[in-house]
Amino acid sequence: MSSFNTKIYLPAQAAAETEATIIKWLVGEGDLFKKEQVLAEVESAKSTFDFEAPCDGTVGKLLYPEGTSVPFENAVMEITTSDESMRSVVSPATESTAQEAGVPKMELSMGNPEKTTVKDISMLGIGIYLPDRVVKTDELLSQFPDITEEYVFGVTGIKERRWAAQDEKPSDMAYQASVKAIERSGLTPKDIGAIVVSTTTPDVVMPSTACILQGKLGARGIPAFDLNAACSGWLYGISMAKGLILSGIADNVLVTAVDMQSRVLDKNDKDTYFLFGDGAGATVISGSRPGHLIKQEILSADSDGLHMARRHYPGYEVPDNSTDFDPWVRLDGKSLFRVATESFSSLVRDLIVKSSWEATDVRWVVPHQANGRIIKAAARKSGIPFERFYLNIDRVGNTSSASIPIALSEIENGLQAGDKVIFCTVGAGITAAGLSLEW
Repeated sequence: MSSFNTKIYLPAQAAAETEATIIKWLVGEGDLFKKEQVLAEVESAKSTFDFEAPCDGTVGKLLYPEGTSVPFENAVMEITTSDESMRSVVSPATESTAQEAGVPKMELSMGNPEKTTVKDISMLGIGIYLPDRVVKTDELLSQFPDITEEYVFGVTGIKERRWAAQDEKPSDMAYQASVKAIERSGLTPKDIGAIVVSTTTPDVVMPSTACILQGKLGARGIPAFDLNAACSGWLYGISMAKGLILSGIADNVLVTAVDMQSRVLDKNDKDTYFLFGDGAGATVISGSRPGHLIKQEILSADSDGLHMARRHYPGYEVPDNSTDFDPWVRLDGKSLFRVATESFSSLVRDLIVKSSWEATDVRWVVPHQANGRIIKAAARKSGIPFERFYLNIDRVGNTSSASIPIALSEIENGLQAGDKVIFCTVGAGITAAGLSLEW
């Protein structure tokens, strides 16, 4: 049986996925391999999988280096084989190639072909809201006579934070940020096709804060819902918005993050009392208008961290009669420090690879403003200098899921077209999320 040369492709994954990243080659040029032998470790947007050999053969040439993102329609390896079934091999992701090879076109019995086209998904305008009241650390020290402002700053990186007025509600802050985001996107509320609100401090248990926001905006008749991924919520919300767009439900999705933690802090708990500020941040994610291109996303959660950040009572206020349960935010600081440091740094490294960038390409890393020491420790492990991590935690504190859009709003005027930006966050759950963006 005579041998011949051919090319092989990565197996296609979910319909919405267009490419995958070669994490590690397990063979080299000239190596012999057997059918079903693992040739490479590969990662797509939704899974990590082994790339197995479709036949026996010999590696001729590896067409892409490790760390490269490869479109599914492109071959990844040239091989020599005597397996006759490989003479007509085609890209599993390219119908036109299959037709050229004589494979009949399969007609789909349902669905709009345009809906299956993968769109570029972009972030449009950013809007934020910070309460007027500035709370400096010395205002909070009456409960802790042995603690100084210098100590708090050294441990947290925070000098002051913003706290909401007594008559403000989370939906009020969300509305202020959302109006600005919609205006700066060149849209009106009537152009919004769905609303996603990230919050751990909703106005009420039900209805959702998203529906309350919908009423304030006058954007009736569109889907609106809350999600709770804690500090990771804004990035989770952007991924949900992307899914709504790709499924054809909406073209422009408002994603708003709002948290009002000032009302749910125990004044006797030094691990939480100095950390949190209030605020809201919003953006519009669009599949129909050009903007700042979303490149890659990473979402994860690990329930082993359930104890690390928690609150057992819902809402943004604590009832007067709460002696039978603990209604406050509680943190396991030491555990969080270790997990957050490793998660932040690995998210940055993984996003660089998934986006086919080099570390030197990244203009800014905009992390969740969790804690100044955590961010500094994460920067050391990420491969990107600390000077390119943007921090505003000293002035606004930890505003939970609103912290990334609030920080982004402070640097957006200095960003230029083509600048590469990475977002990363860790939250209660333990949740983690990352996103890469080309400005």
